[in-house]
Amino acid sequence: MKVTYDQQTDTLSVVFRDEAPITESDEDKPGVILDYDAQGNLVSLEILDASKRVTETRKIEFETAE
Repeated sequence: MKVTYDQQTDTLSVVFRDEAPITESDEDKPGVILDYDAQGNLVSLEILDASKRVTETRKIEFETAE
């Protein structure tokens, strides 16, 4: 999984499966785009105007359940 923030476009991207080609994209909510592969699996998501939607664009915390 890869998380990137592009300050110039104010876009936050989360890529779940880097190797999967995107065949369909849907704007689930205004400014939230979900990308799917040919089998309908979620490949990535993009958040537009991320600085207005995310508390902190420069810090990412990652936790796993135990």
